[in-house]
Amino acid sequence: MLYDNLLISFCIGYSCWLTGSLLGGWLKLSRIVVYLAVLLFSVPFGFKLAAWLGAFDVLARAFRVPERAYLFLLPTFLVVTFAMAVSMLYYRSQALAGELEATRRREAESREAQTAAQLALLQAQIEPHFLFNTLANVQSLIEMDPPRASSMLGHLNTYLRASLARSRNAGGTLGQELELVSALLDIAAIRMGERLQVKLEVDEALKALPLPPLLLQPLVENALRHGLEPSVTGGELAIFAERQDKFLRLGVSDSGVGIAESSPPGVGLANIRERLAALYGPAAQLRLMPRQPHGVLAELVLPLA
Repeated sequence: MLYDNLLISFCIGYSCWLTGSLLGGWLKLSRIVVYLAVLLFSVPFGFKLAAWLGAFDVLARAFRVPERAYLFLLPTFLVVTFAMAVSMLYYRSQALAGELEATRRREAESREAQTAAQLALLQAQIEPHFLFNTLANVQSLIEMDPPRASSMLGHLNTYLRASLARSRNAGGTLGQELELVSALLDIAAIRMGERLQVKLEVDEALKALPLPPLLLQPLVENALRHGLEPSVTGGELAIFAERQDKFLRLGVSDSGVGIAESSPPGVGLANIRERLAALYGPAAQLRLMPRQPHGVLAELVLPLA
């Protein structure tokens, strides 16, 4: 009896699987049609297949007494119906999970595209600001001091070449950013002469660390424009970098006039904060602190991961 029941169960299950594969997998019929075909065809066929393989013939025994046939067939049809219901729920849940995952993927791609567009816009706001200032200085030097104007144009050309190479890549390194800053300082040195002293404290091993483009340059430009250039005697501009556990700490300090309380927040600093939020979330920081006896220290703290 156990052997017969196992054989019948196997034959019905195999018949249901074969019917579902043929109608649903190959012919691509709707799932409702497949389930009806399984219920109406596969169950009787499974009984007959088991009988051909040596089990007792359930259908023949059931129809010898038609009024009691339901006692033999009803439990089987109920089990198959329950199995099909579970199958429908399973495949429906799988389909919904696939749709949800596709929706999440589209939303993630949309957020990435939005972030990339935002970063590109913020970067574009920074670059013209520096470019226009430099071209204005070149224009003022052309008639008064052509050699200095030519030298400034050469440094500007160096800066633009390096900037263009970086703008084509969303990533970058600290060393590449320092190349841009060096070109900027060369231009500033022509404008300020001996009023500008530069101090660079960056270990060579740190220059290979990743750094998004144009995060350090606006801090240097701010130190020059708002700190040192307004000062009659000029001063020192220092750039340092150090690694602290899983963070990179960058600093730009100047000994200029300091931060005026009435000064409005600059566009460059606002752009940096927005870029940090888009790139790192709350893990990154931009800090501004007054120096004693005068000047400003600007610090970037960035996660290395």
